[in-house]
Amino acid sequence: MIVEVVTKKQEKQFLAVPKKIYAGDHHWVCPLDDDIRQIFDPKRNNFHQHGECCRWILYSNQEPIGRIAAFIDQKKAYKKDLAKGGIGFFECIDDQDAANELFNVAKAWLIERGMQAMEGPINFGENDSFWGLLIEGFSSPSYGMNYHKPYYQNLFFRYGFKIAYEQITNHLDVNKPFPERFTRIAKWVMEKPGYTFKHFQQDKLTQFAKDFIEIYNDAWEDFENFHPMQMKTVLESFKKMKPILDERLIWFAYVHDQPVSFILILPDTNQLIKDFNGKMNIWNALRFVMNRRKKVNRMRAIVMGTKKAYQKHGIESALFIKLKEYVLPLKKYELLELSWVGDFNKEMLAIHKATGAQFGKKHATLDYLF
Repeated sequence: MIVEVVTKKQEKQFLAVPKKIYAGDHHWVCPLDDDIRQIFDPKRNNFHQHGECCRWILYSNQEPIGRIAAFIDQKKAYKKDLAKGGIGFFECIDDQDAANELFNVAKAWLIERGMQAMEGPINFGENDSFWGLLIEGFSSPSYGMNYHKPYYQNLFFRYGFKIAYEQITNHLDVNKPFPERFTRIAKWVMEKPGYTFKHFQQDKLTQFAKDFIEIYNDAWEDFENFHPMQMKTVLESFKKMKPILDERLIWFAYVHDQPVSFILILPDTNQLIKDFNGKMNIWNALRFVMNRRKKVNRMRAIVMGTKKAYQKHGIESALFIKLKEYVLPLKKYELLELSWVGDFNKEMLAIHKATGAQFGKKHATLDYLF
């Protein structure tokens, strides 16, 4: 039996499904319940202003055994020849019939609204979190990164999903020196007249947000499914990041005072919430604050961007050097996760390779044509 999530009790059951699926899996880190709730809350997720979504739970003998969400983002749905909706937050026992029921209910909902295909598993929001099916590298995820059991691949592929593109995550040993050529280029860039580098400052959030948007929209506009970043979305994102944000892990590059490049890195919150079971109650909030300076040894690069006119100029190398100048004396961080980069983004993957980073994980974004 499949039931649409409409009550508070059903919402709790929706949140509880993965806790049953991954019970005993020491790699899995339960996302915070409120992080999932806010995605489906029109008051806290501005994607509801130009889209709609729905959630379902699958029961067997009155016990939840799976869940799924479907959504339509009007800004993205019609950018190809096919009208395409999305599915996400899929969790299911290892049973193809059960998975098919979930996929079918999402498909029917999308067809009723004029969609001709569905993409998933994706997020009803930006692609920096809860995006893609994990297909390689089944180790503990960093904050916001999807983790799945290996059998999920079969559930998707047997239904008929095909890989649209792959998302590569690489790992960089913070204490290992950068390759000599990488360092040489970085130092050359840092000494060029008119080139300056600034780390993020919370008290200047509005200005840095404007710089972020200017760079991001220029850097990414030629990529498929791009839609311009809006100020409200950026401010919402920085508000969410504030409890864990370290200003000196976020760097911007300027040429003659014009913003041209950035790298946004966060300490890995998952190392703090691993045993919270999704709950940020008073006690866990206190533990979070007490431990955030000493328990986190991994960082995640959320997003990087460089204006097209300054790509292949080595500016990213300089940003990495600035980052390392801050990180190394702390003797705290050991790993930087460079995640995730689409296989279509050859320039960014080349930067990963230039740093000496090694393969970490692979996710896939899948398509299913109706």
